[in-house]
Parts: sequence; C-alpha cells; structure tokens
Amino acid sequence: MSKSKLSQLHSYGQSFWYDNIQRSMLENGDLQNMIDKDDLRGITSNPSIFEKAITGSEDYDASLSNYVNNNSENNGRDAFFTLAIEDIQAAADLLRPVYDDSNFVDGYVSLEVSPDLANDTQASIKEAHDLFLKINRPNAMIKIPATKAGIPAIEQLIADGININATLLFSVDRYVEVAKAYIRGIEQRHSRGLPVNNVASVASFFISRVDATVDAKLDKIGRDVSHLKGKLGIANAKLAYQEYLSLFNDKNFGELTSSGAQAQRLLWASTGVKNPAYSDVLYIDELIGKNTVNTIPPATATAFNAEGKLNDKLETAVADAKSSVDEIKKRGVDLDSIMDTLEIDGVDIFNKSFFNLLKSIEKKMSSLNNSGGSSGSSNVA
Repeated sequence: MSKSKLSQLHSYGQSFWYDNIQRSMLENGDLQNMIDKDDLRGITSNPSIFEKAITGSEDYDASLSNYVNNNSENNGRDAFFTLAIEDIQAAADLLRPVYDDSNFVDGYVSLEVSPDLANDTQASIKEAHDLFLKINRPNAMIKIPATKAGIPAIEQLIADGININATLLFSVDRYVEVAKAYIRGIEQRHSRGLPVNNVASVASFFISRVDATVDAKLDKIGRDVSHLKGKLGIANAKLAYQEYLSLFNDKNFGELTSSGAQAQRLLWASTGVKNPAYSDVLYIDELIGKNTVNTIPPATATAFNAEGKLNDKLETAVADAKSSVDEIKKRGVDLDSIMDTLEIDGVDIFNKSFFNLLKSIEKKMSSLNNSGGSSGSSNVA
C-alpha cells in the first residue's frame, strides 16, 4: 500500500498534527486510522473546535448526563472541562506510542486555558497547572495565548515542567518573545538540576488569518497590488523560521541541547485557506520544512492527500519573502497595527466561542435536570 502524502511529511522533518477533536473520532477508530495511515503525530484543539464538537453532536450527551447526576449545580465551565479532559485523555492515550517512540518530541494533545484568562498571567499559570494535573498524561500540552500577559506565564510554566503550546502568534516580533521565554524557562530548569528532555513546546504561528486581513487592506488601496495578495502569510512564516534557526542554533542553544533540551518548534496554525481563489493546500505546500509542525484542519488534510506537493520550500526564496513584506509596508499597510488587532480579535473569537459553548452546556444541563437526568455513561474515560 502506498503511503499517504500526509504520512510523507515526516520524511521532510515536519510533523502532521490534526486541528480537530471530537468524541466520535476517538471511539470509532478514525483517530487510530489516521495515526496508522497518515502518521498523525499530534492534535490541537481550541474553544471554537470544542464548541462545534459539543453543540453540533450528541456525542457528549451521556457524559453530560453523568455530570448532571453527580453535581448539584449547573456549572458550565466545570462541565466543559470535564468533557474536554475526557477527550484529551483518550486522544493522549492513543498517541502515547508516538510520544514514546519520538522520545517526547511528538504525540501531544493540546487543551487551551479559558480564553478569558488571556490577559491574566497568574490566573493562566494556575489554570494551566490545574488542567495538566487533571489530564494526568505526560503528552498533554496546555495552550496559552501569546499575549503580553501570556509571555511570563509561558516562561514560568516551562520552568515548572509543563508542556506548552503558545498560541495566537501573528507577528515575527511576538514569536521571538515567545521563543526567548521558552529558552529562559528551560534555562531555569537546567540551572535547578531538573530534567529538560521531557518538556516540549510549540509556537503556533497563524497563517491564513494574516492573509485574509492584509488582502482586504490591499484591496482598499486601489492600485496594482494583485501580485502582493496571498503573499504575507507565507512570507511572515518564512521570516519567523529564520529567527527560529538563529535562536536555536548551536551557538545559542547548543549547551541546552547537549543536556537533552528540545528546541521549541514553530507550528503553522490557521492553515485552511479562507480565499477560494487560492489552492486548498497553499499553506501546506509552501510551509514544509525541518523541525516544524503543521496542524491541519479536516478538509485541508483530505485535500493535501489528494493534491498536495511534497517539497521543502521553507528555506527557499527568503529574500523574496522579505521584499514582499517591505513592499506591502511601502504601500501603506500598517502591519504592526494589523498584527496587534489580529491578536485582540483572536482572543475575542475564542472568548465568544467559549461563552457560547458554556451557555449551550448550561442550557442542556438545565434540560437534563428538568427531565430527571440520565444514567447513561460515556465510552471515553
């Protein structure tokens, strides 16, 4: 049987993670099938993904009934994390062989702290600890939004030995801040004589949201800018990768590498295209490169297996990437302001999804209470 294209990404040094989780895929064998056939090496989740999974299916009704039967109050937040942790644990168990075989590099499943904590450093640290303890799996990874408040939280949590997915990264400058926070956290562990080989982190760098926003700005300029559309997302990623190569080279990170520390890998997020004029697999084809992760949504994963092109392009045309960024700025597009706004909007989007989800869960719990609940049980533990 020929290998799927997704499974071949790893031969180029890139890990395929899946940007989706739902209870049915854990129970019906779909996730195991992707691990076996597509060399799936990790899973990411976010509040929007869980909102769709929980409110858009009956997969969670039995577990929610159990929760209602065992809790006197309709606490939507607590109920959500109960359901989510069940999924994260089940997925982490299925990916545990990947985690072990990769020597703790892959096999992770990400769960995000409550998005309303994005601007609260200490609350993020506390909830990250609580979630990591409750999940109780070494291959769990906690997502922390890379806001200004998130940077010190990331550093502290890495120092505490918790695997971190730094998310909602849009600018190269903010990526550098995150990478340096990770390095400081690893340095703290190393200086205290604590193990550093089993602490992993990724920096989730968003792609398609950048293009969607910048393309809209270019359209308003009204001059010949068509050659610049659909360029910034990939250019931005290539420039971030150059920073990665510098930050984690032998000169800067070599001593920690010798002690077993892992480099914090860049993870390409938001890789489903938003403009139908672009190839469905644009952000997969163009971002294949060594020591990176691409977390791919379902439709894009299917498209890549059908039409993707396997070439290592991440270190090519870097000068052209820089030129594209410079020209877009010269055309009057304020990229710094755009990146700041994307971060704020990203937090807001997840907040809205999260609170819509909590309201839906509380409504369903109220209905179950009124009907006397249920004695159903979930197959996921």
